[in-house]
This record gives sequence, structure tokens and C-alpha cells, in this order.
Amino acid sequence: MLRQALSTSSRALRSAPRLAASRPVLRPQFQTAPSTFSLRAAQPAVARWYSDAKEAPAEGAKDEAEAKEDGGESDALSELKKALEAKETEAKEWKDKCMRTVADFRNLQDRTQREVKTARDFAIQKFAKDLVDSVDNFDRALTTVPAEKLNAPEKTEHLQDLVNLYEGLKMTESIFLQTLAKHGLERLDPDGDRFNPNEHEATFMAPQPDKENNTVFHVQQKGFKLNGRVLRAAKVGVVKNS
Repeated sequence: MLRQALSTSSRALRSAPRLAASRPVLRPQFQTAPSTFSLRAAQPAVARWYSDAKEAPAEGAKDEAEAKEDGGESDALSELKKALEAKETEAKEWKDKCMRTVADFRNLQDRTQREVKTARDFAIQKFAKDLVDSVDNFDRALTTVPAEKLNAPEKTEHLQDLVNLYEGLKMTESIFLQTLAKHGLERLDPDGDRFNPNEHEATFMAPQPDKENNTVFHVQQKGFKLNGRVLRAAKVGVVKNS
């Protein structure tokens, strides 16, 4: 029993310093509590001041962001305008090219039609030149018959045969010329007309008092036209009075 009492007393003595040492530690905790409370109470004002200081740069940053957005929009708009102008210029160039192509094609059509018409009109040019000699032979045969025999009041049998032959040749020549005229071949007889260097060929010139200068008074060889183009110029004698 004595031993137990001594052990308990010794334990109590040992625990006493520990309690004494622990009490000062607990006191500052209770004493410092008001200070921590005061700091916490004062902290919102400081936090509020810092929050105000941070909001100002945020507004500036927002303005800068808006300015950047506006600048980006203006840059994008300018790029779109440039692209639109480039497309409009390209469209104008293509329109000009298309119009030129259409004009060239129409000119080609007109030129082709003219060439086809010319080829059609003058396809018989060589053939017509060969026929001209035959027409000249008809004219020579008719001019060899004297007018006195044709206009004689009394016609013998032989003279009547000559008149009938002349009339037959005359009729054949007229039908032949009508047939050639259907194909564009016409004969030129410029007797009494003004001299035209495009249609006439002057073989000689002689004075004629009763006629004006540059007048055709003699036709040596008649001319021909094929669809308005001179196939052969007429050989004529022209008046030239001194």
C-alpha cells in the first residue's frame, strides 16, 4: 500500500510541471484570439481596396480587347473589300473577253457568209469567160448581114432565106443572153455613154465635133459583167476634141 501511495504521489509530481508548461501555451491562444479577430475584421476593407484596384485594369483590358476586336473587324472588312474589288475587276476582264470573242465570232460569220456568197456568185467565172466568145460570134454573125438586104422592099427567095437566118440568129442570141442573165452574166454596150475607166478600155481617141469629150462613139468589142463585177471591159473609141 505504501508503495502504491508513493508511486501515485510521484506521478502527480511529474504531471504537475507538464500542466504548468501546458498552461502558458493555452493562454496565448486565448489571448491572441482577439487579435486574429481584429485582423479578420479589418481584412475586408483591404480586400475591397485590392478588388477596386484590380477592376480598373480589367476595364482597360476590356477596352483594349474591344479596340482589338474593332481593329480585327476593320481589317477583315478591308480584306473583304479588296477581295470584292479583285473579283469585280476579274469579272470585268472576263466580260470584256467574252464580248470580244462574240464580236470576233460575228465578224467571222459575216466574213464567212460573204466568202460563201462570193464563191457562189463567181463559181462560174471561168465558164462565163468561155461563153463570152460564143456570144461575140453571134454578134459578129449578125453584124455581117447588110442592113440594105434586110430592109429591101422586094425580097427574092435567097434574100428571104438570109432574112430568116438573121432573125433565127437574133432570136437565138436573145434567148442565150436571157439565160446568161439568170446566172448573173450581162453584156455591156456603152455606145453613147460617158467613158468609165472601170468598165471601158479605150483603144483609140478621135475628134467628133457633134459629140462631147470623153464620150464613147464606137464599140469595138462589147464588155461583160458577172454579178456586178467586170468580167471583161468593153473596147471602145472615145471622143477627144482639140
